[in-house]
Amino acid sequence: MSLADWLPEEAIRTQAHAADWREAITLAGECLVATGATIPAYTGEMIETVERLGPYIVIAPGIALAHSRPSPAVQRTGISWVTLADPVPFGHEENDPVRLVLGLAATDHDGHIGMMSQLATTISDEALLADLLAADSPADLRQRMHAHHAPETTTELLNSTEGEHV
Repeated sequence: MSLADWLPEEAIRTQAHAADWREAITLAGECLVATGATIPAYTGEMIETVERLGPYIVIAPGIALAHSRPSPAVQRTGISWVTLADPVPFGHEENDPVRLVLGLAATDHDGHIGMMSQLATTISDEALLADLLAADSPADLRQRMHAHHAPETTTELLNSTEGEHV
């Protein structure tokens, strides 16, 4: 399953505007609510987590992973993707300002491992991340994600199905 499979268009906002980190997290939370992954209370929980624990959610230069503990406000595992037109500071000494806010909701501590693996692969590839950050709409972002996860050649396609029987 690719990251695009976890991100319906309702879970994505591109070139969004936020005055501060709270608004940026709110945008990510609204996307989680729009997909049915959470109820609005979870957005408040994500903000409270940063208020209580600080900006540890800024996991890489320009990237925040907004989340909170599993709670009754989480209906199912989900992720959201919000690119900001103008980066905002979260208070992290090394990785500010943030341009990409990812919202994460999980029903338990283990149910989102596959999604997190895809996310880590995506954000660690600088060229891929730059391409995704350039997307100007949710449909454009999903299209770019699908293009990057599609087999590049016939050889790759054959190798990916090796051992499967028709």
